[in-house]
Amino acid sequence: MSLSLWLSLSAVCAMGAMSPGPSLAMVLRHTLGGGRVPGVIASVCHAAGVGFYAALTVWGLGAVIAHQPVLFKAITWGGAAYLAWLGVKALRAGRGGALEAGDIASHPGAAARDGVLVALANPKLILFFVALLSQFVSADMGAGAKTTIVATASLIDAGWYVLVALALSHSAVLPWLQARAHWINRATGVLLLGLALRIVIG
Repeated sequence: MSLSLWLSLSAVCAMGAMSPGPSLAMVLRHTLGGGRVPGVIASVCHAAGVGFYAALTVWGLGAVIAHQPVLFKAITWGGAAYLAWLGVKALRAGRGGALEAGDIASHPGAAARDGVLVALANPKLILFFVALLSQFVSADMGAGAKTTIVATASLIDAGWYVLVALALSHSAVLPWLQARAHWINRATGVLLLGLALRIVIG
C-alpha cells in the first residue's frame, strides 16, 4: 500500500471515529460514570469489534473482486451512495445529541461488554466498512496490506476513544466538545461526500 493511499484511509477512518454517534456516547457514559479505567476499557473493546468487522470486510471483498467483478462493481456503487447518504446526514445533524451523556454507574466489566456490543450490534458499521474499504482493496492485495488496513482502522478507533476517555477523566472537556460537535459533523459530511464523488468519477 502506498503512503498516499494509507493516508487517505487513515483520514477517512479518523473522521469516522470522531463523528458523534452511539459509540462516542457509550465511551462518554462509561468515562463519566466510572472514570478513566472503564472509559479506556470501553474504547479498546470497541476497537476490537471494529477490527473484527474490518477483517471480515477486507478478506471477504478480496474473494468478491476475484470471482464476481459485476457484484463488486455493484457493491462499489452502492457504497458510494451509502457514503453520500452518510455525508448528507452528518451535514444535517447539527450539534448532535449523541454527546449528551446521561448519568450511569460504570465498572470495567460493563465497559468491556458495551464496547464490543455497540460495535458488533451496529449494522451501519459493517455497511460503512464495505462502502469504505471497497475503495482500498484490490484482487491481488496480499495479506500484509490487508492486515495494515485492519490494523489502521482498529488503532485509529482505539486511539481516538482512548484520547476522549483520558481527556474527560482529567478535566471538563465535555462542554467544549459539545459546543463544537456541529463542526465535527460538518467536516465528516464534507469528507464522506468527497469520497463518494471520487468513486463516481472513477
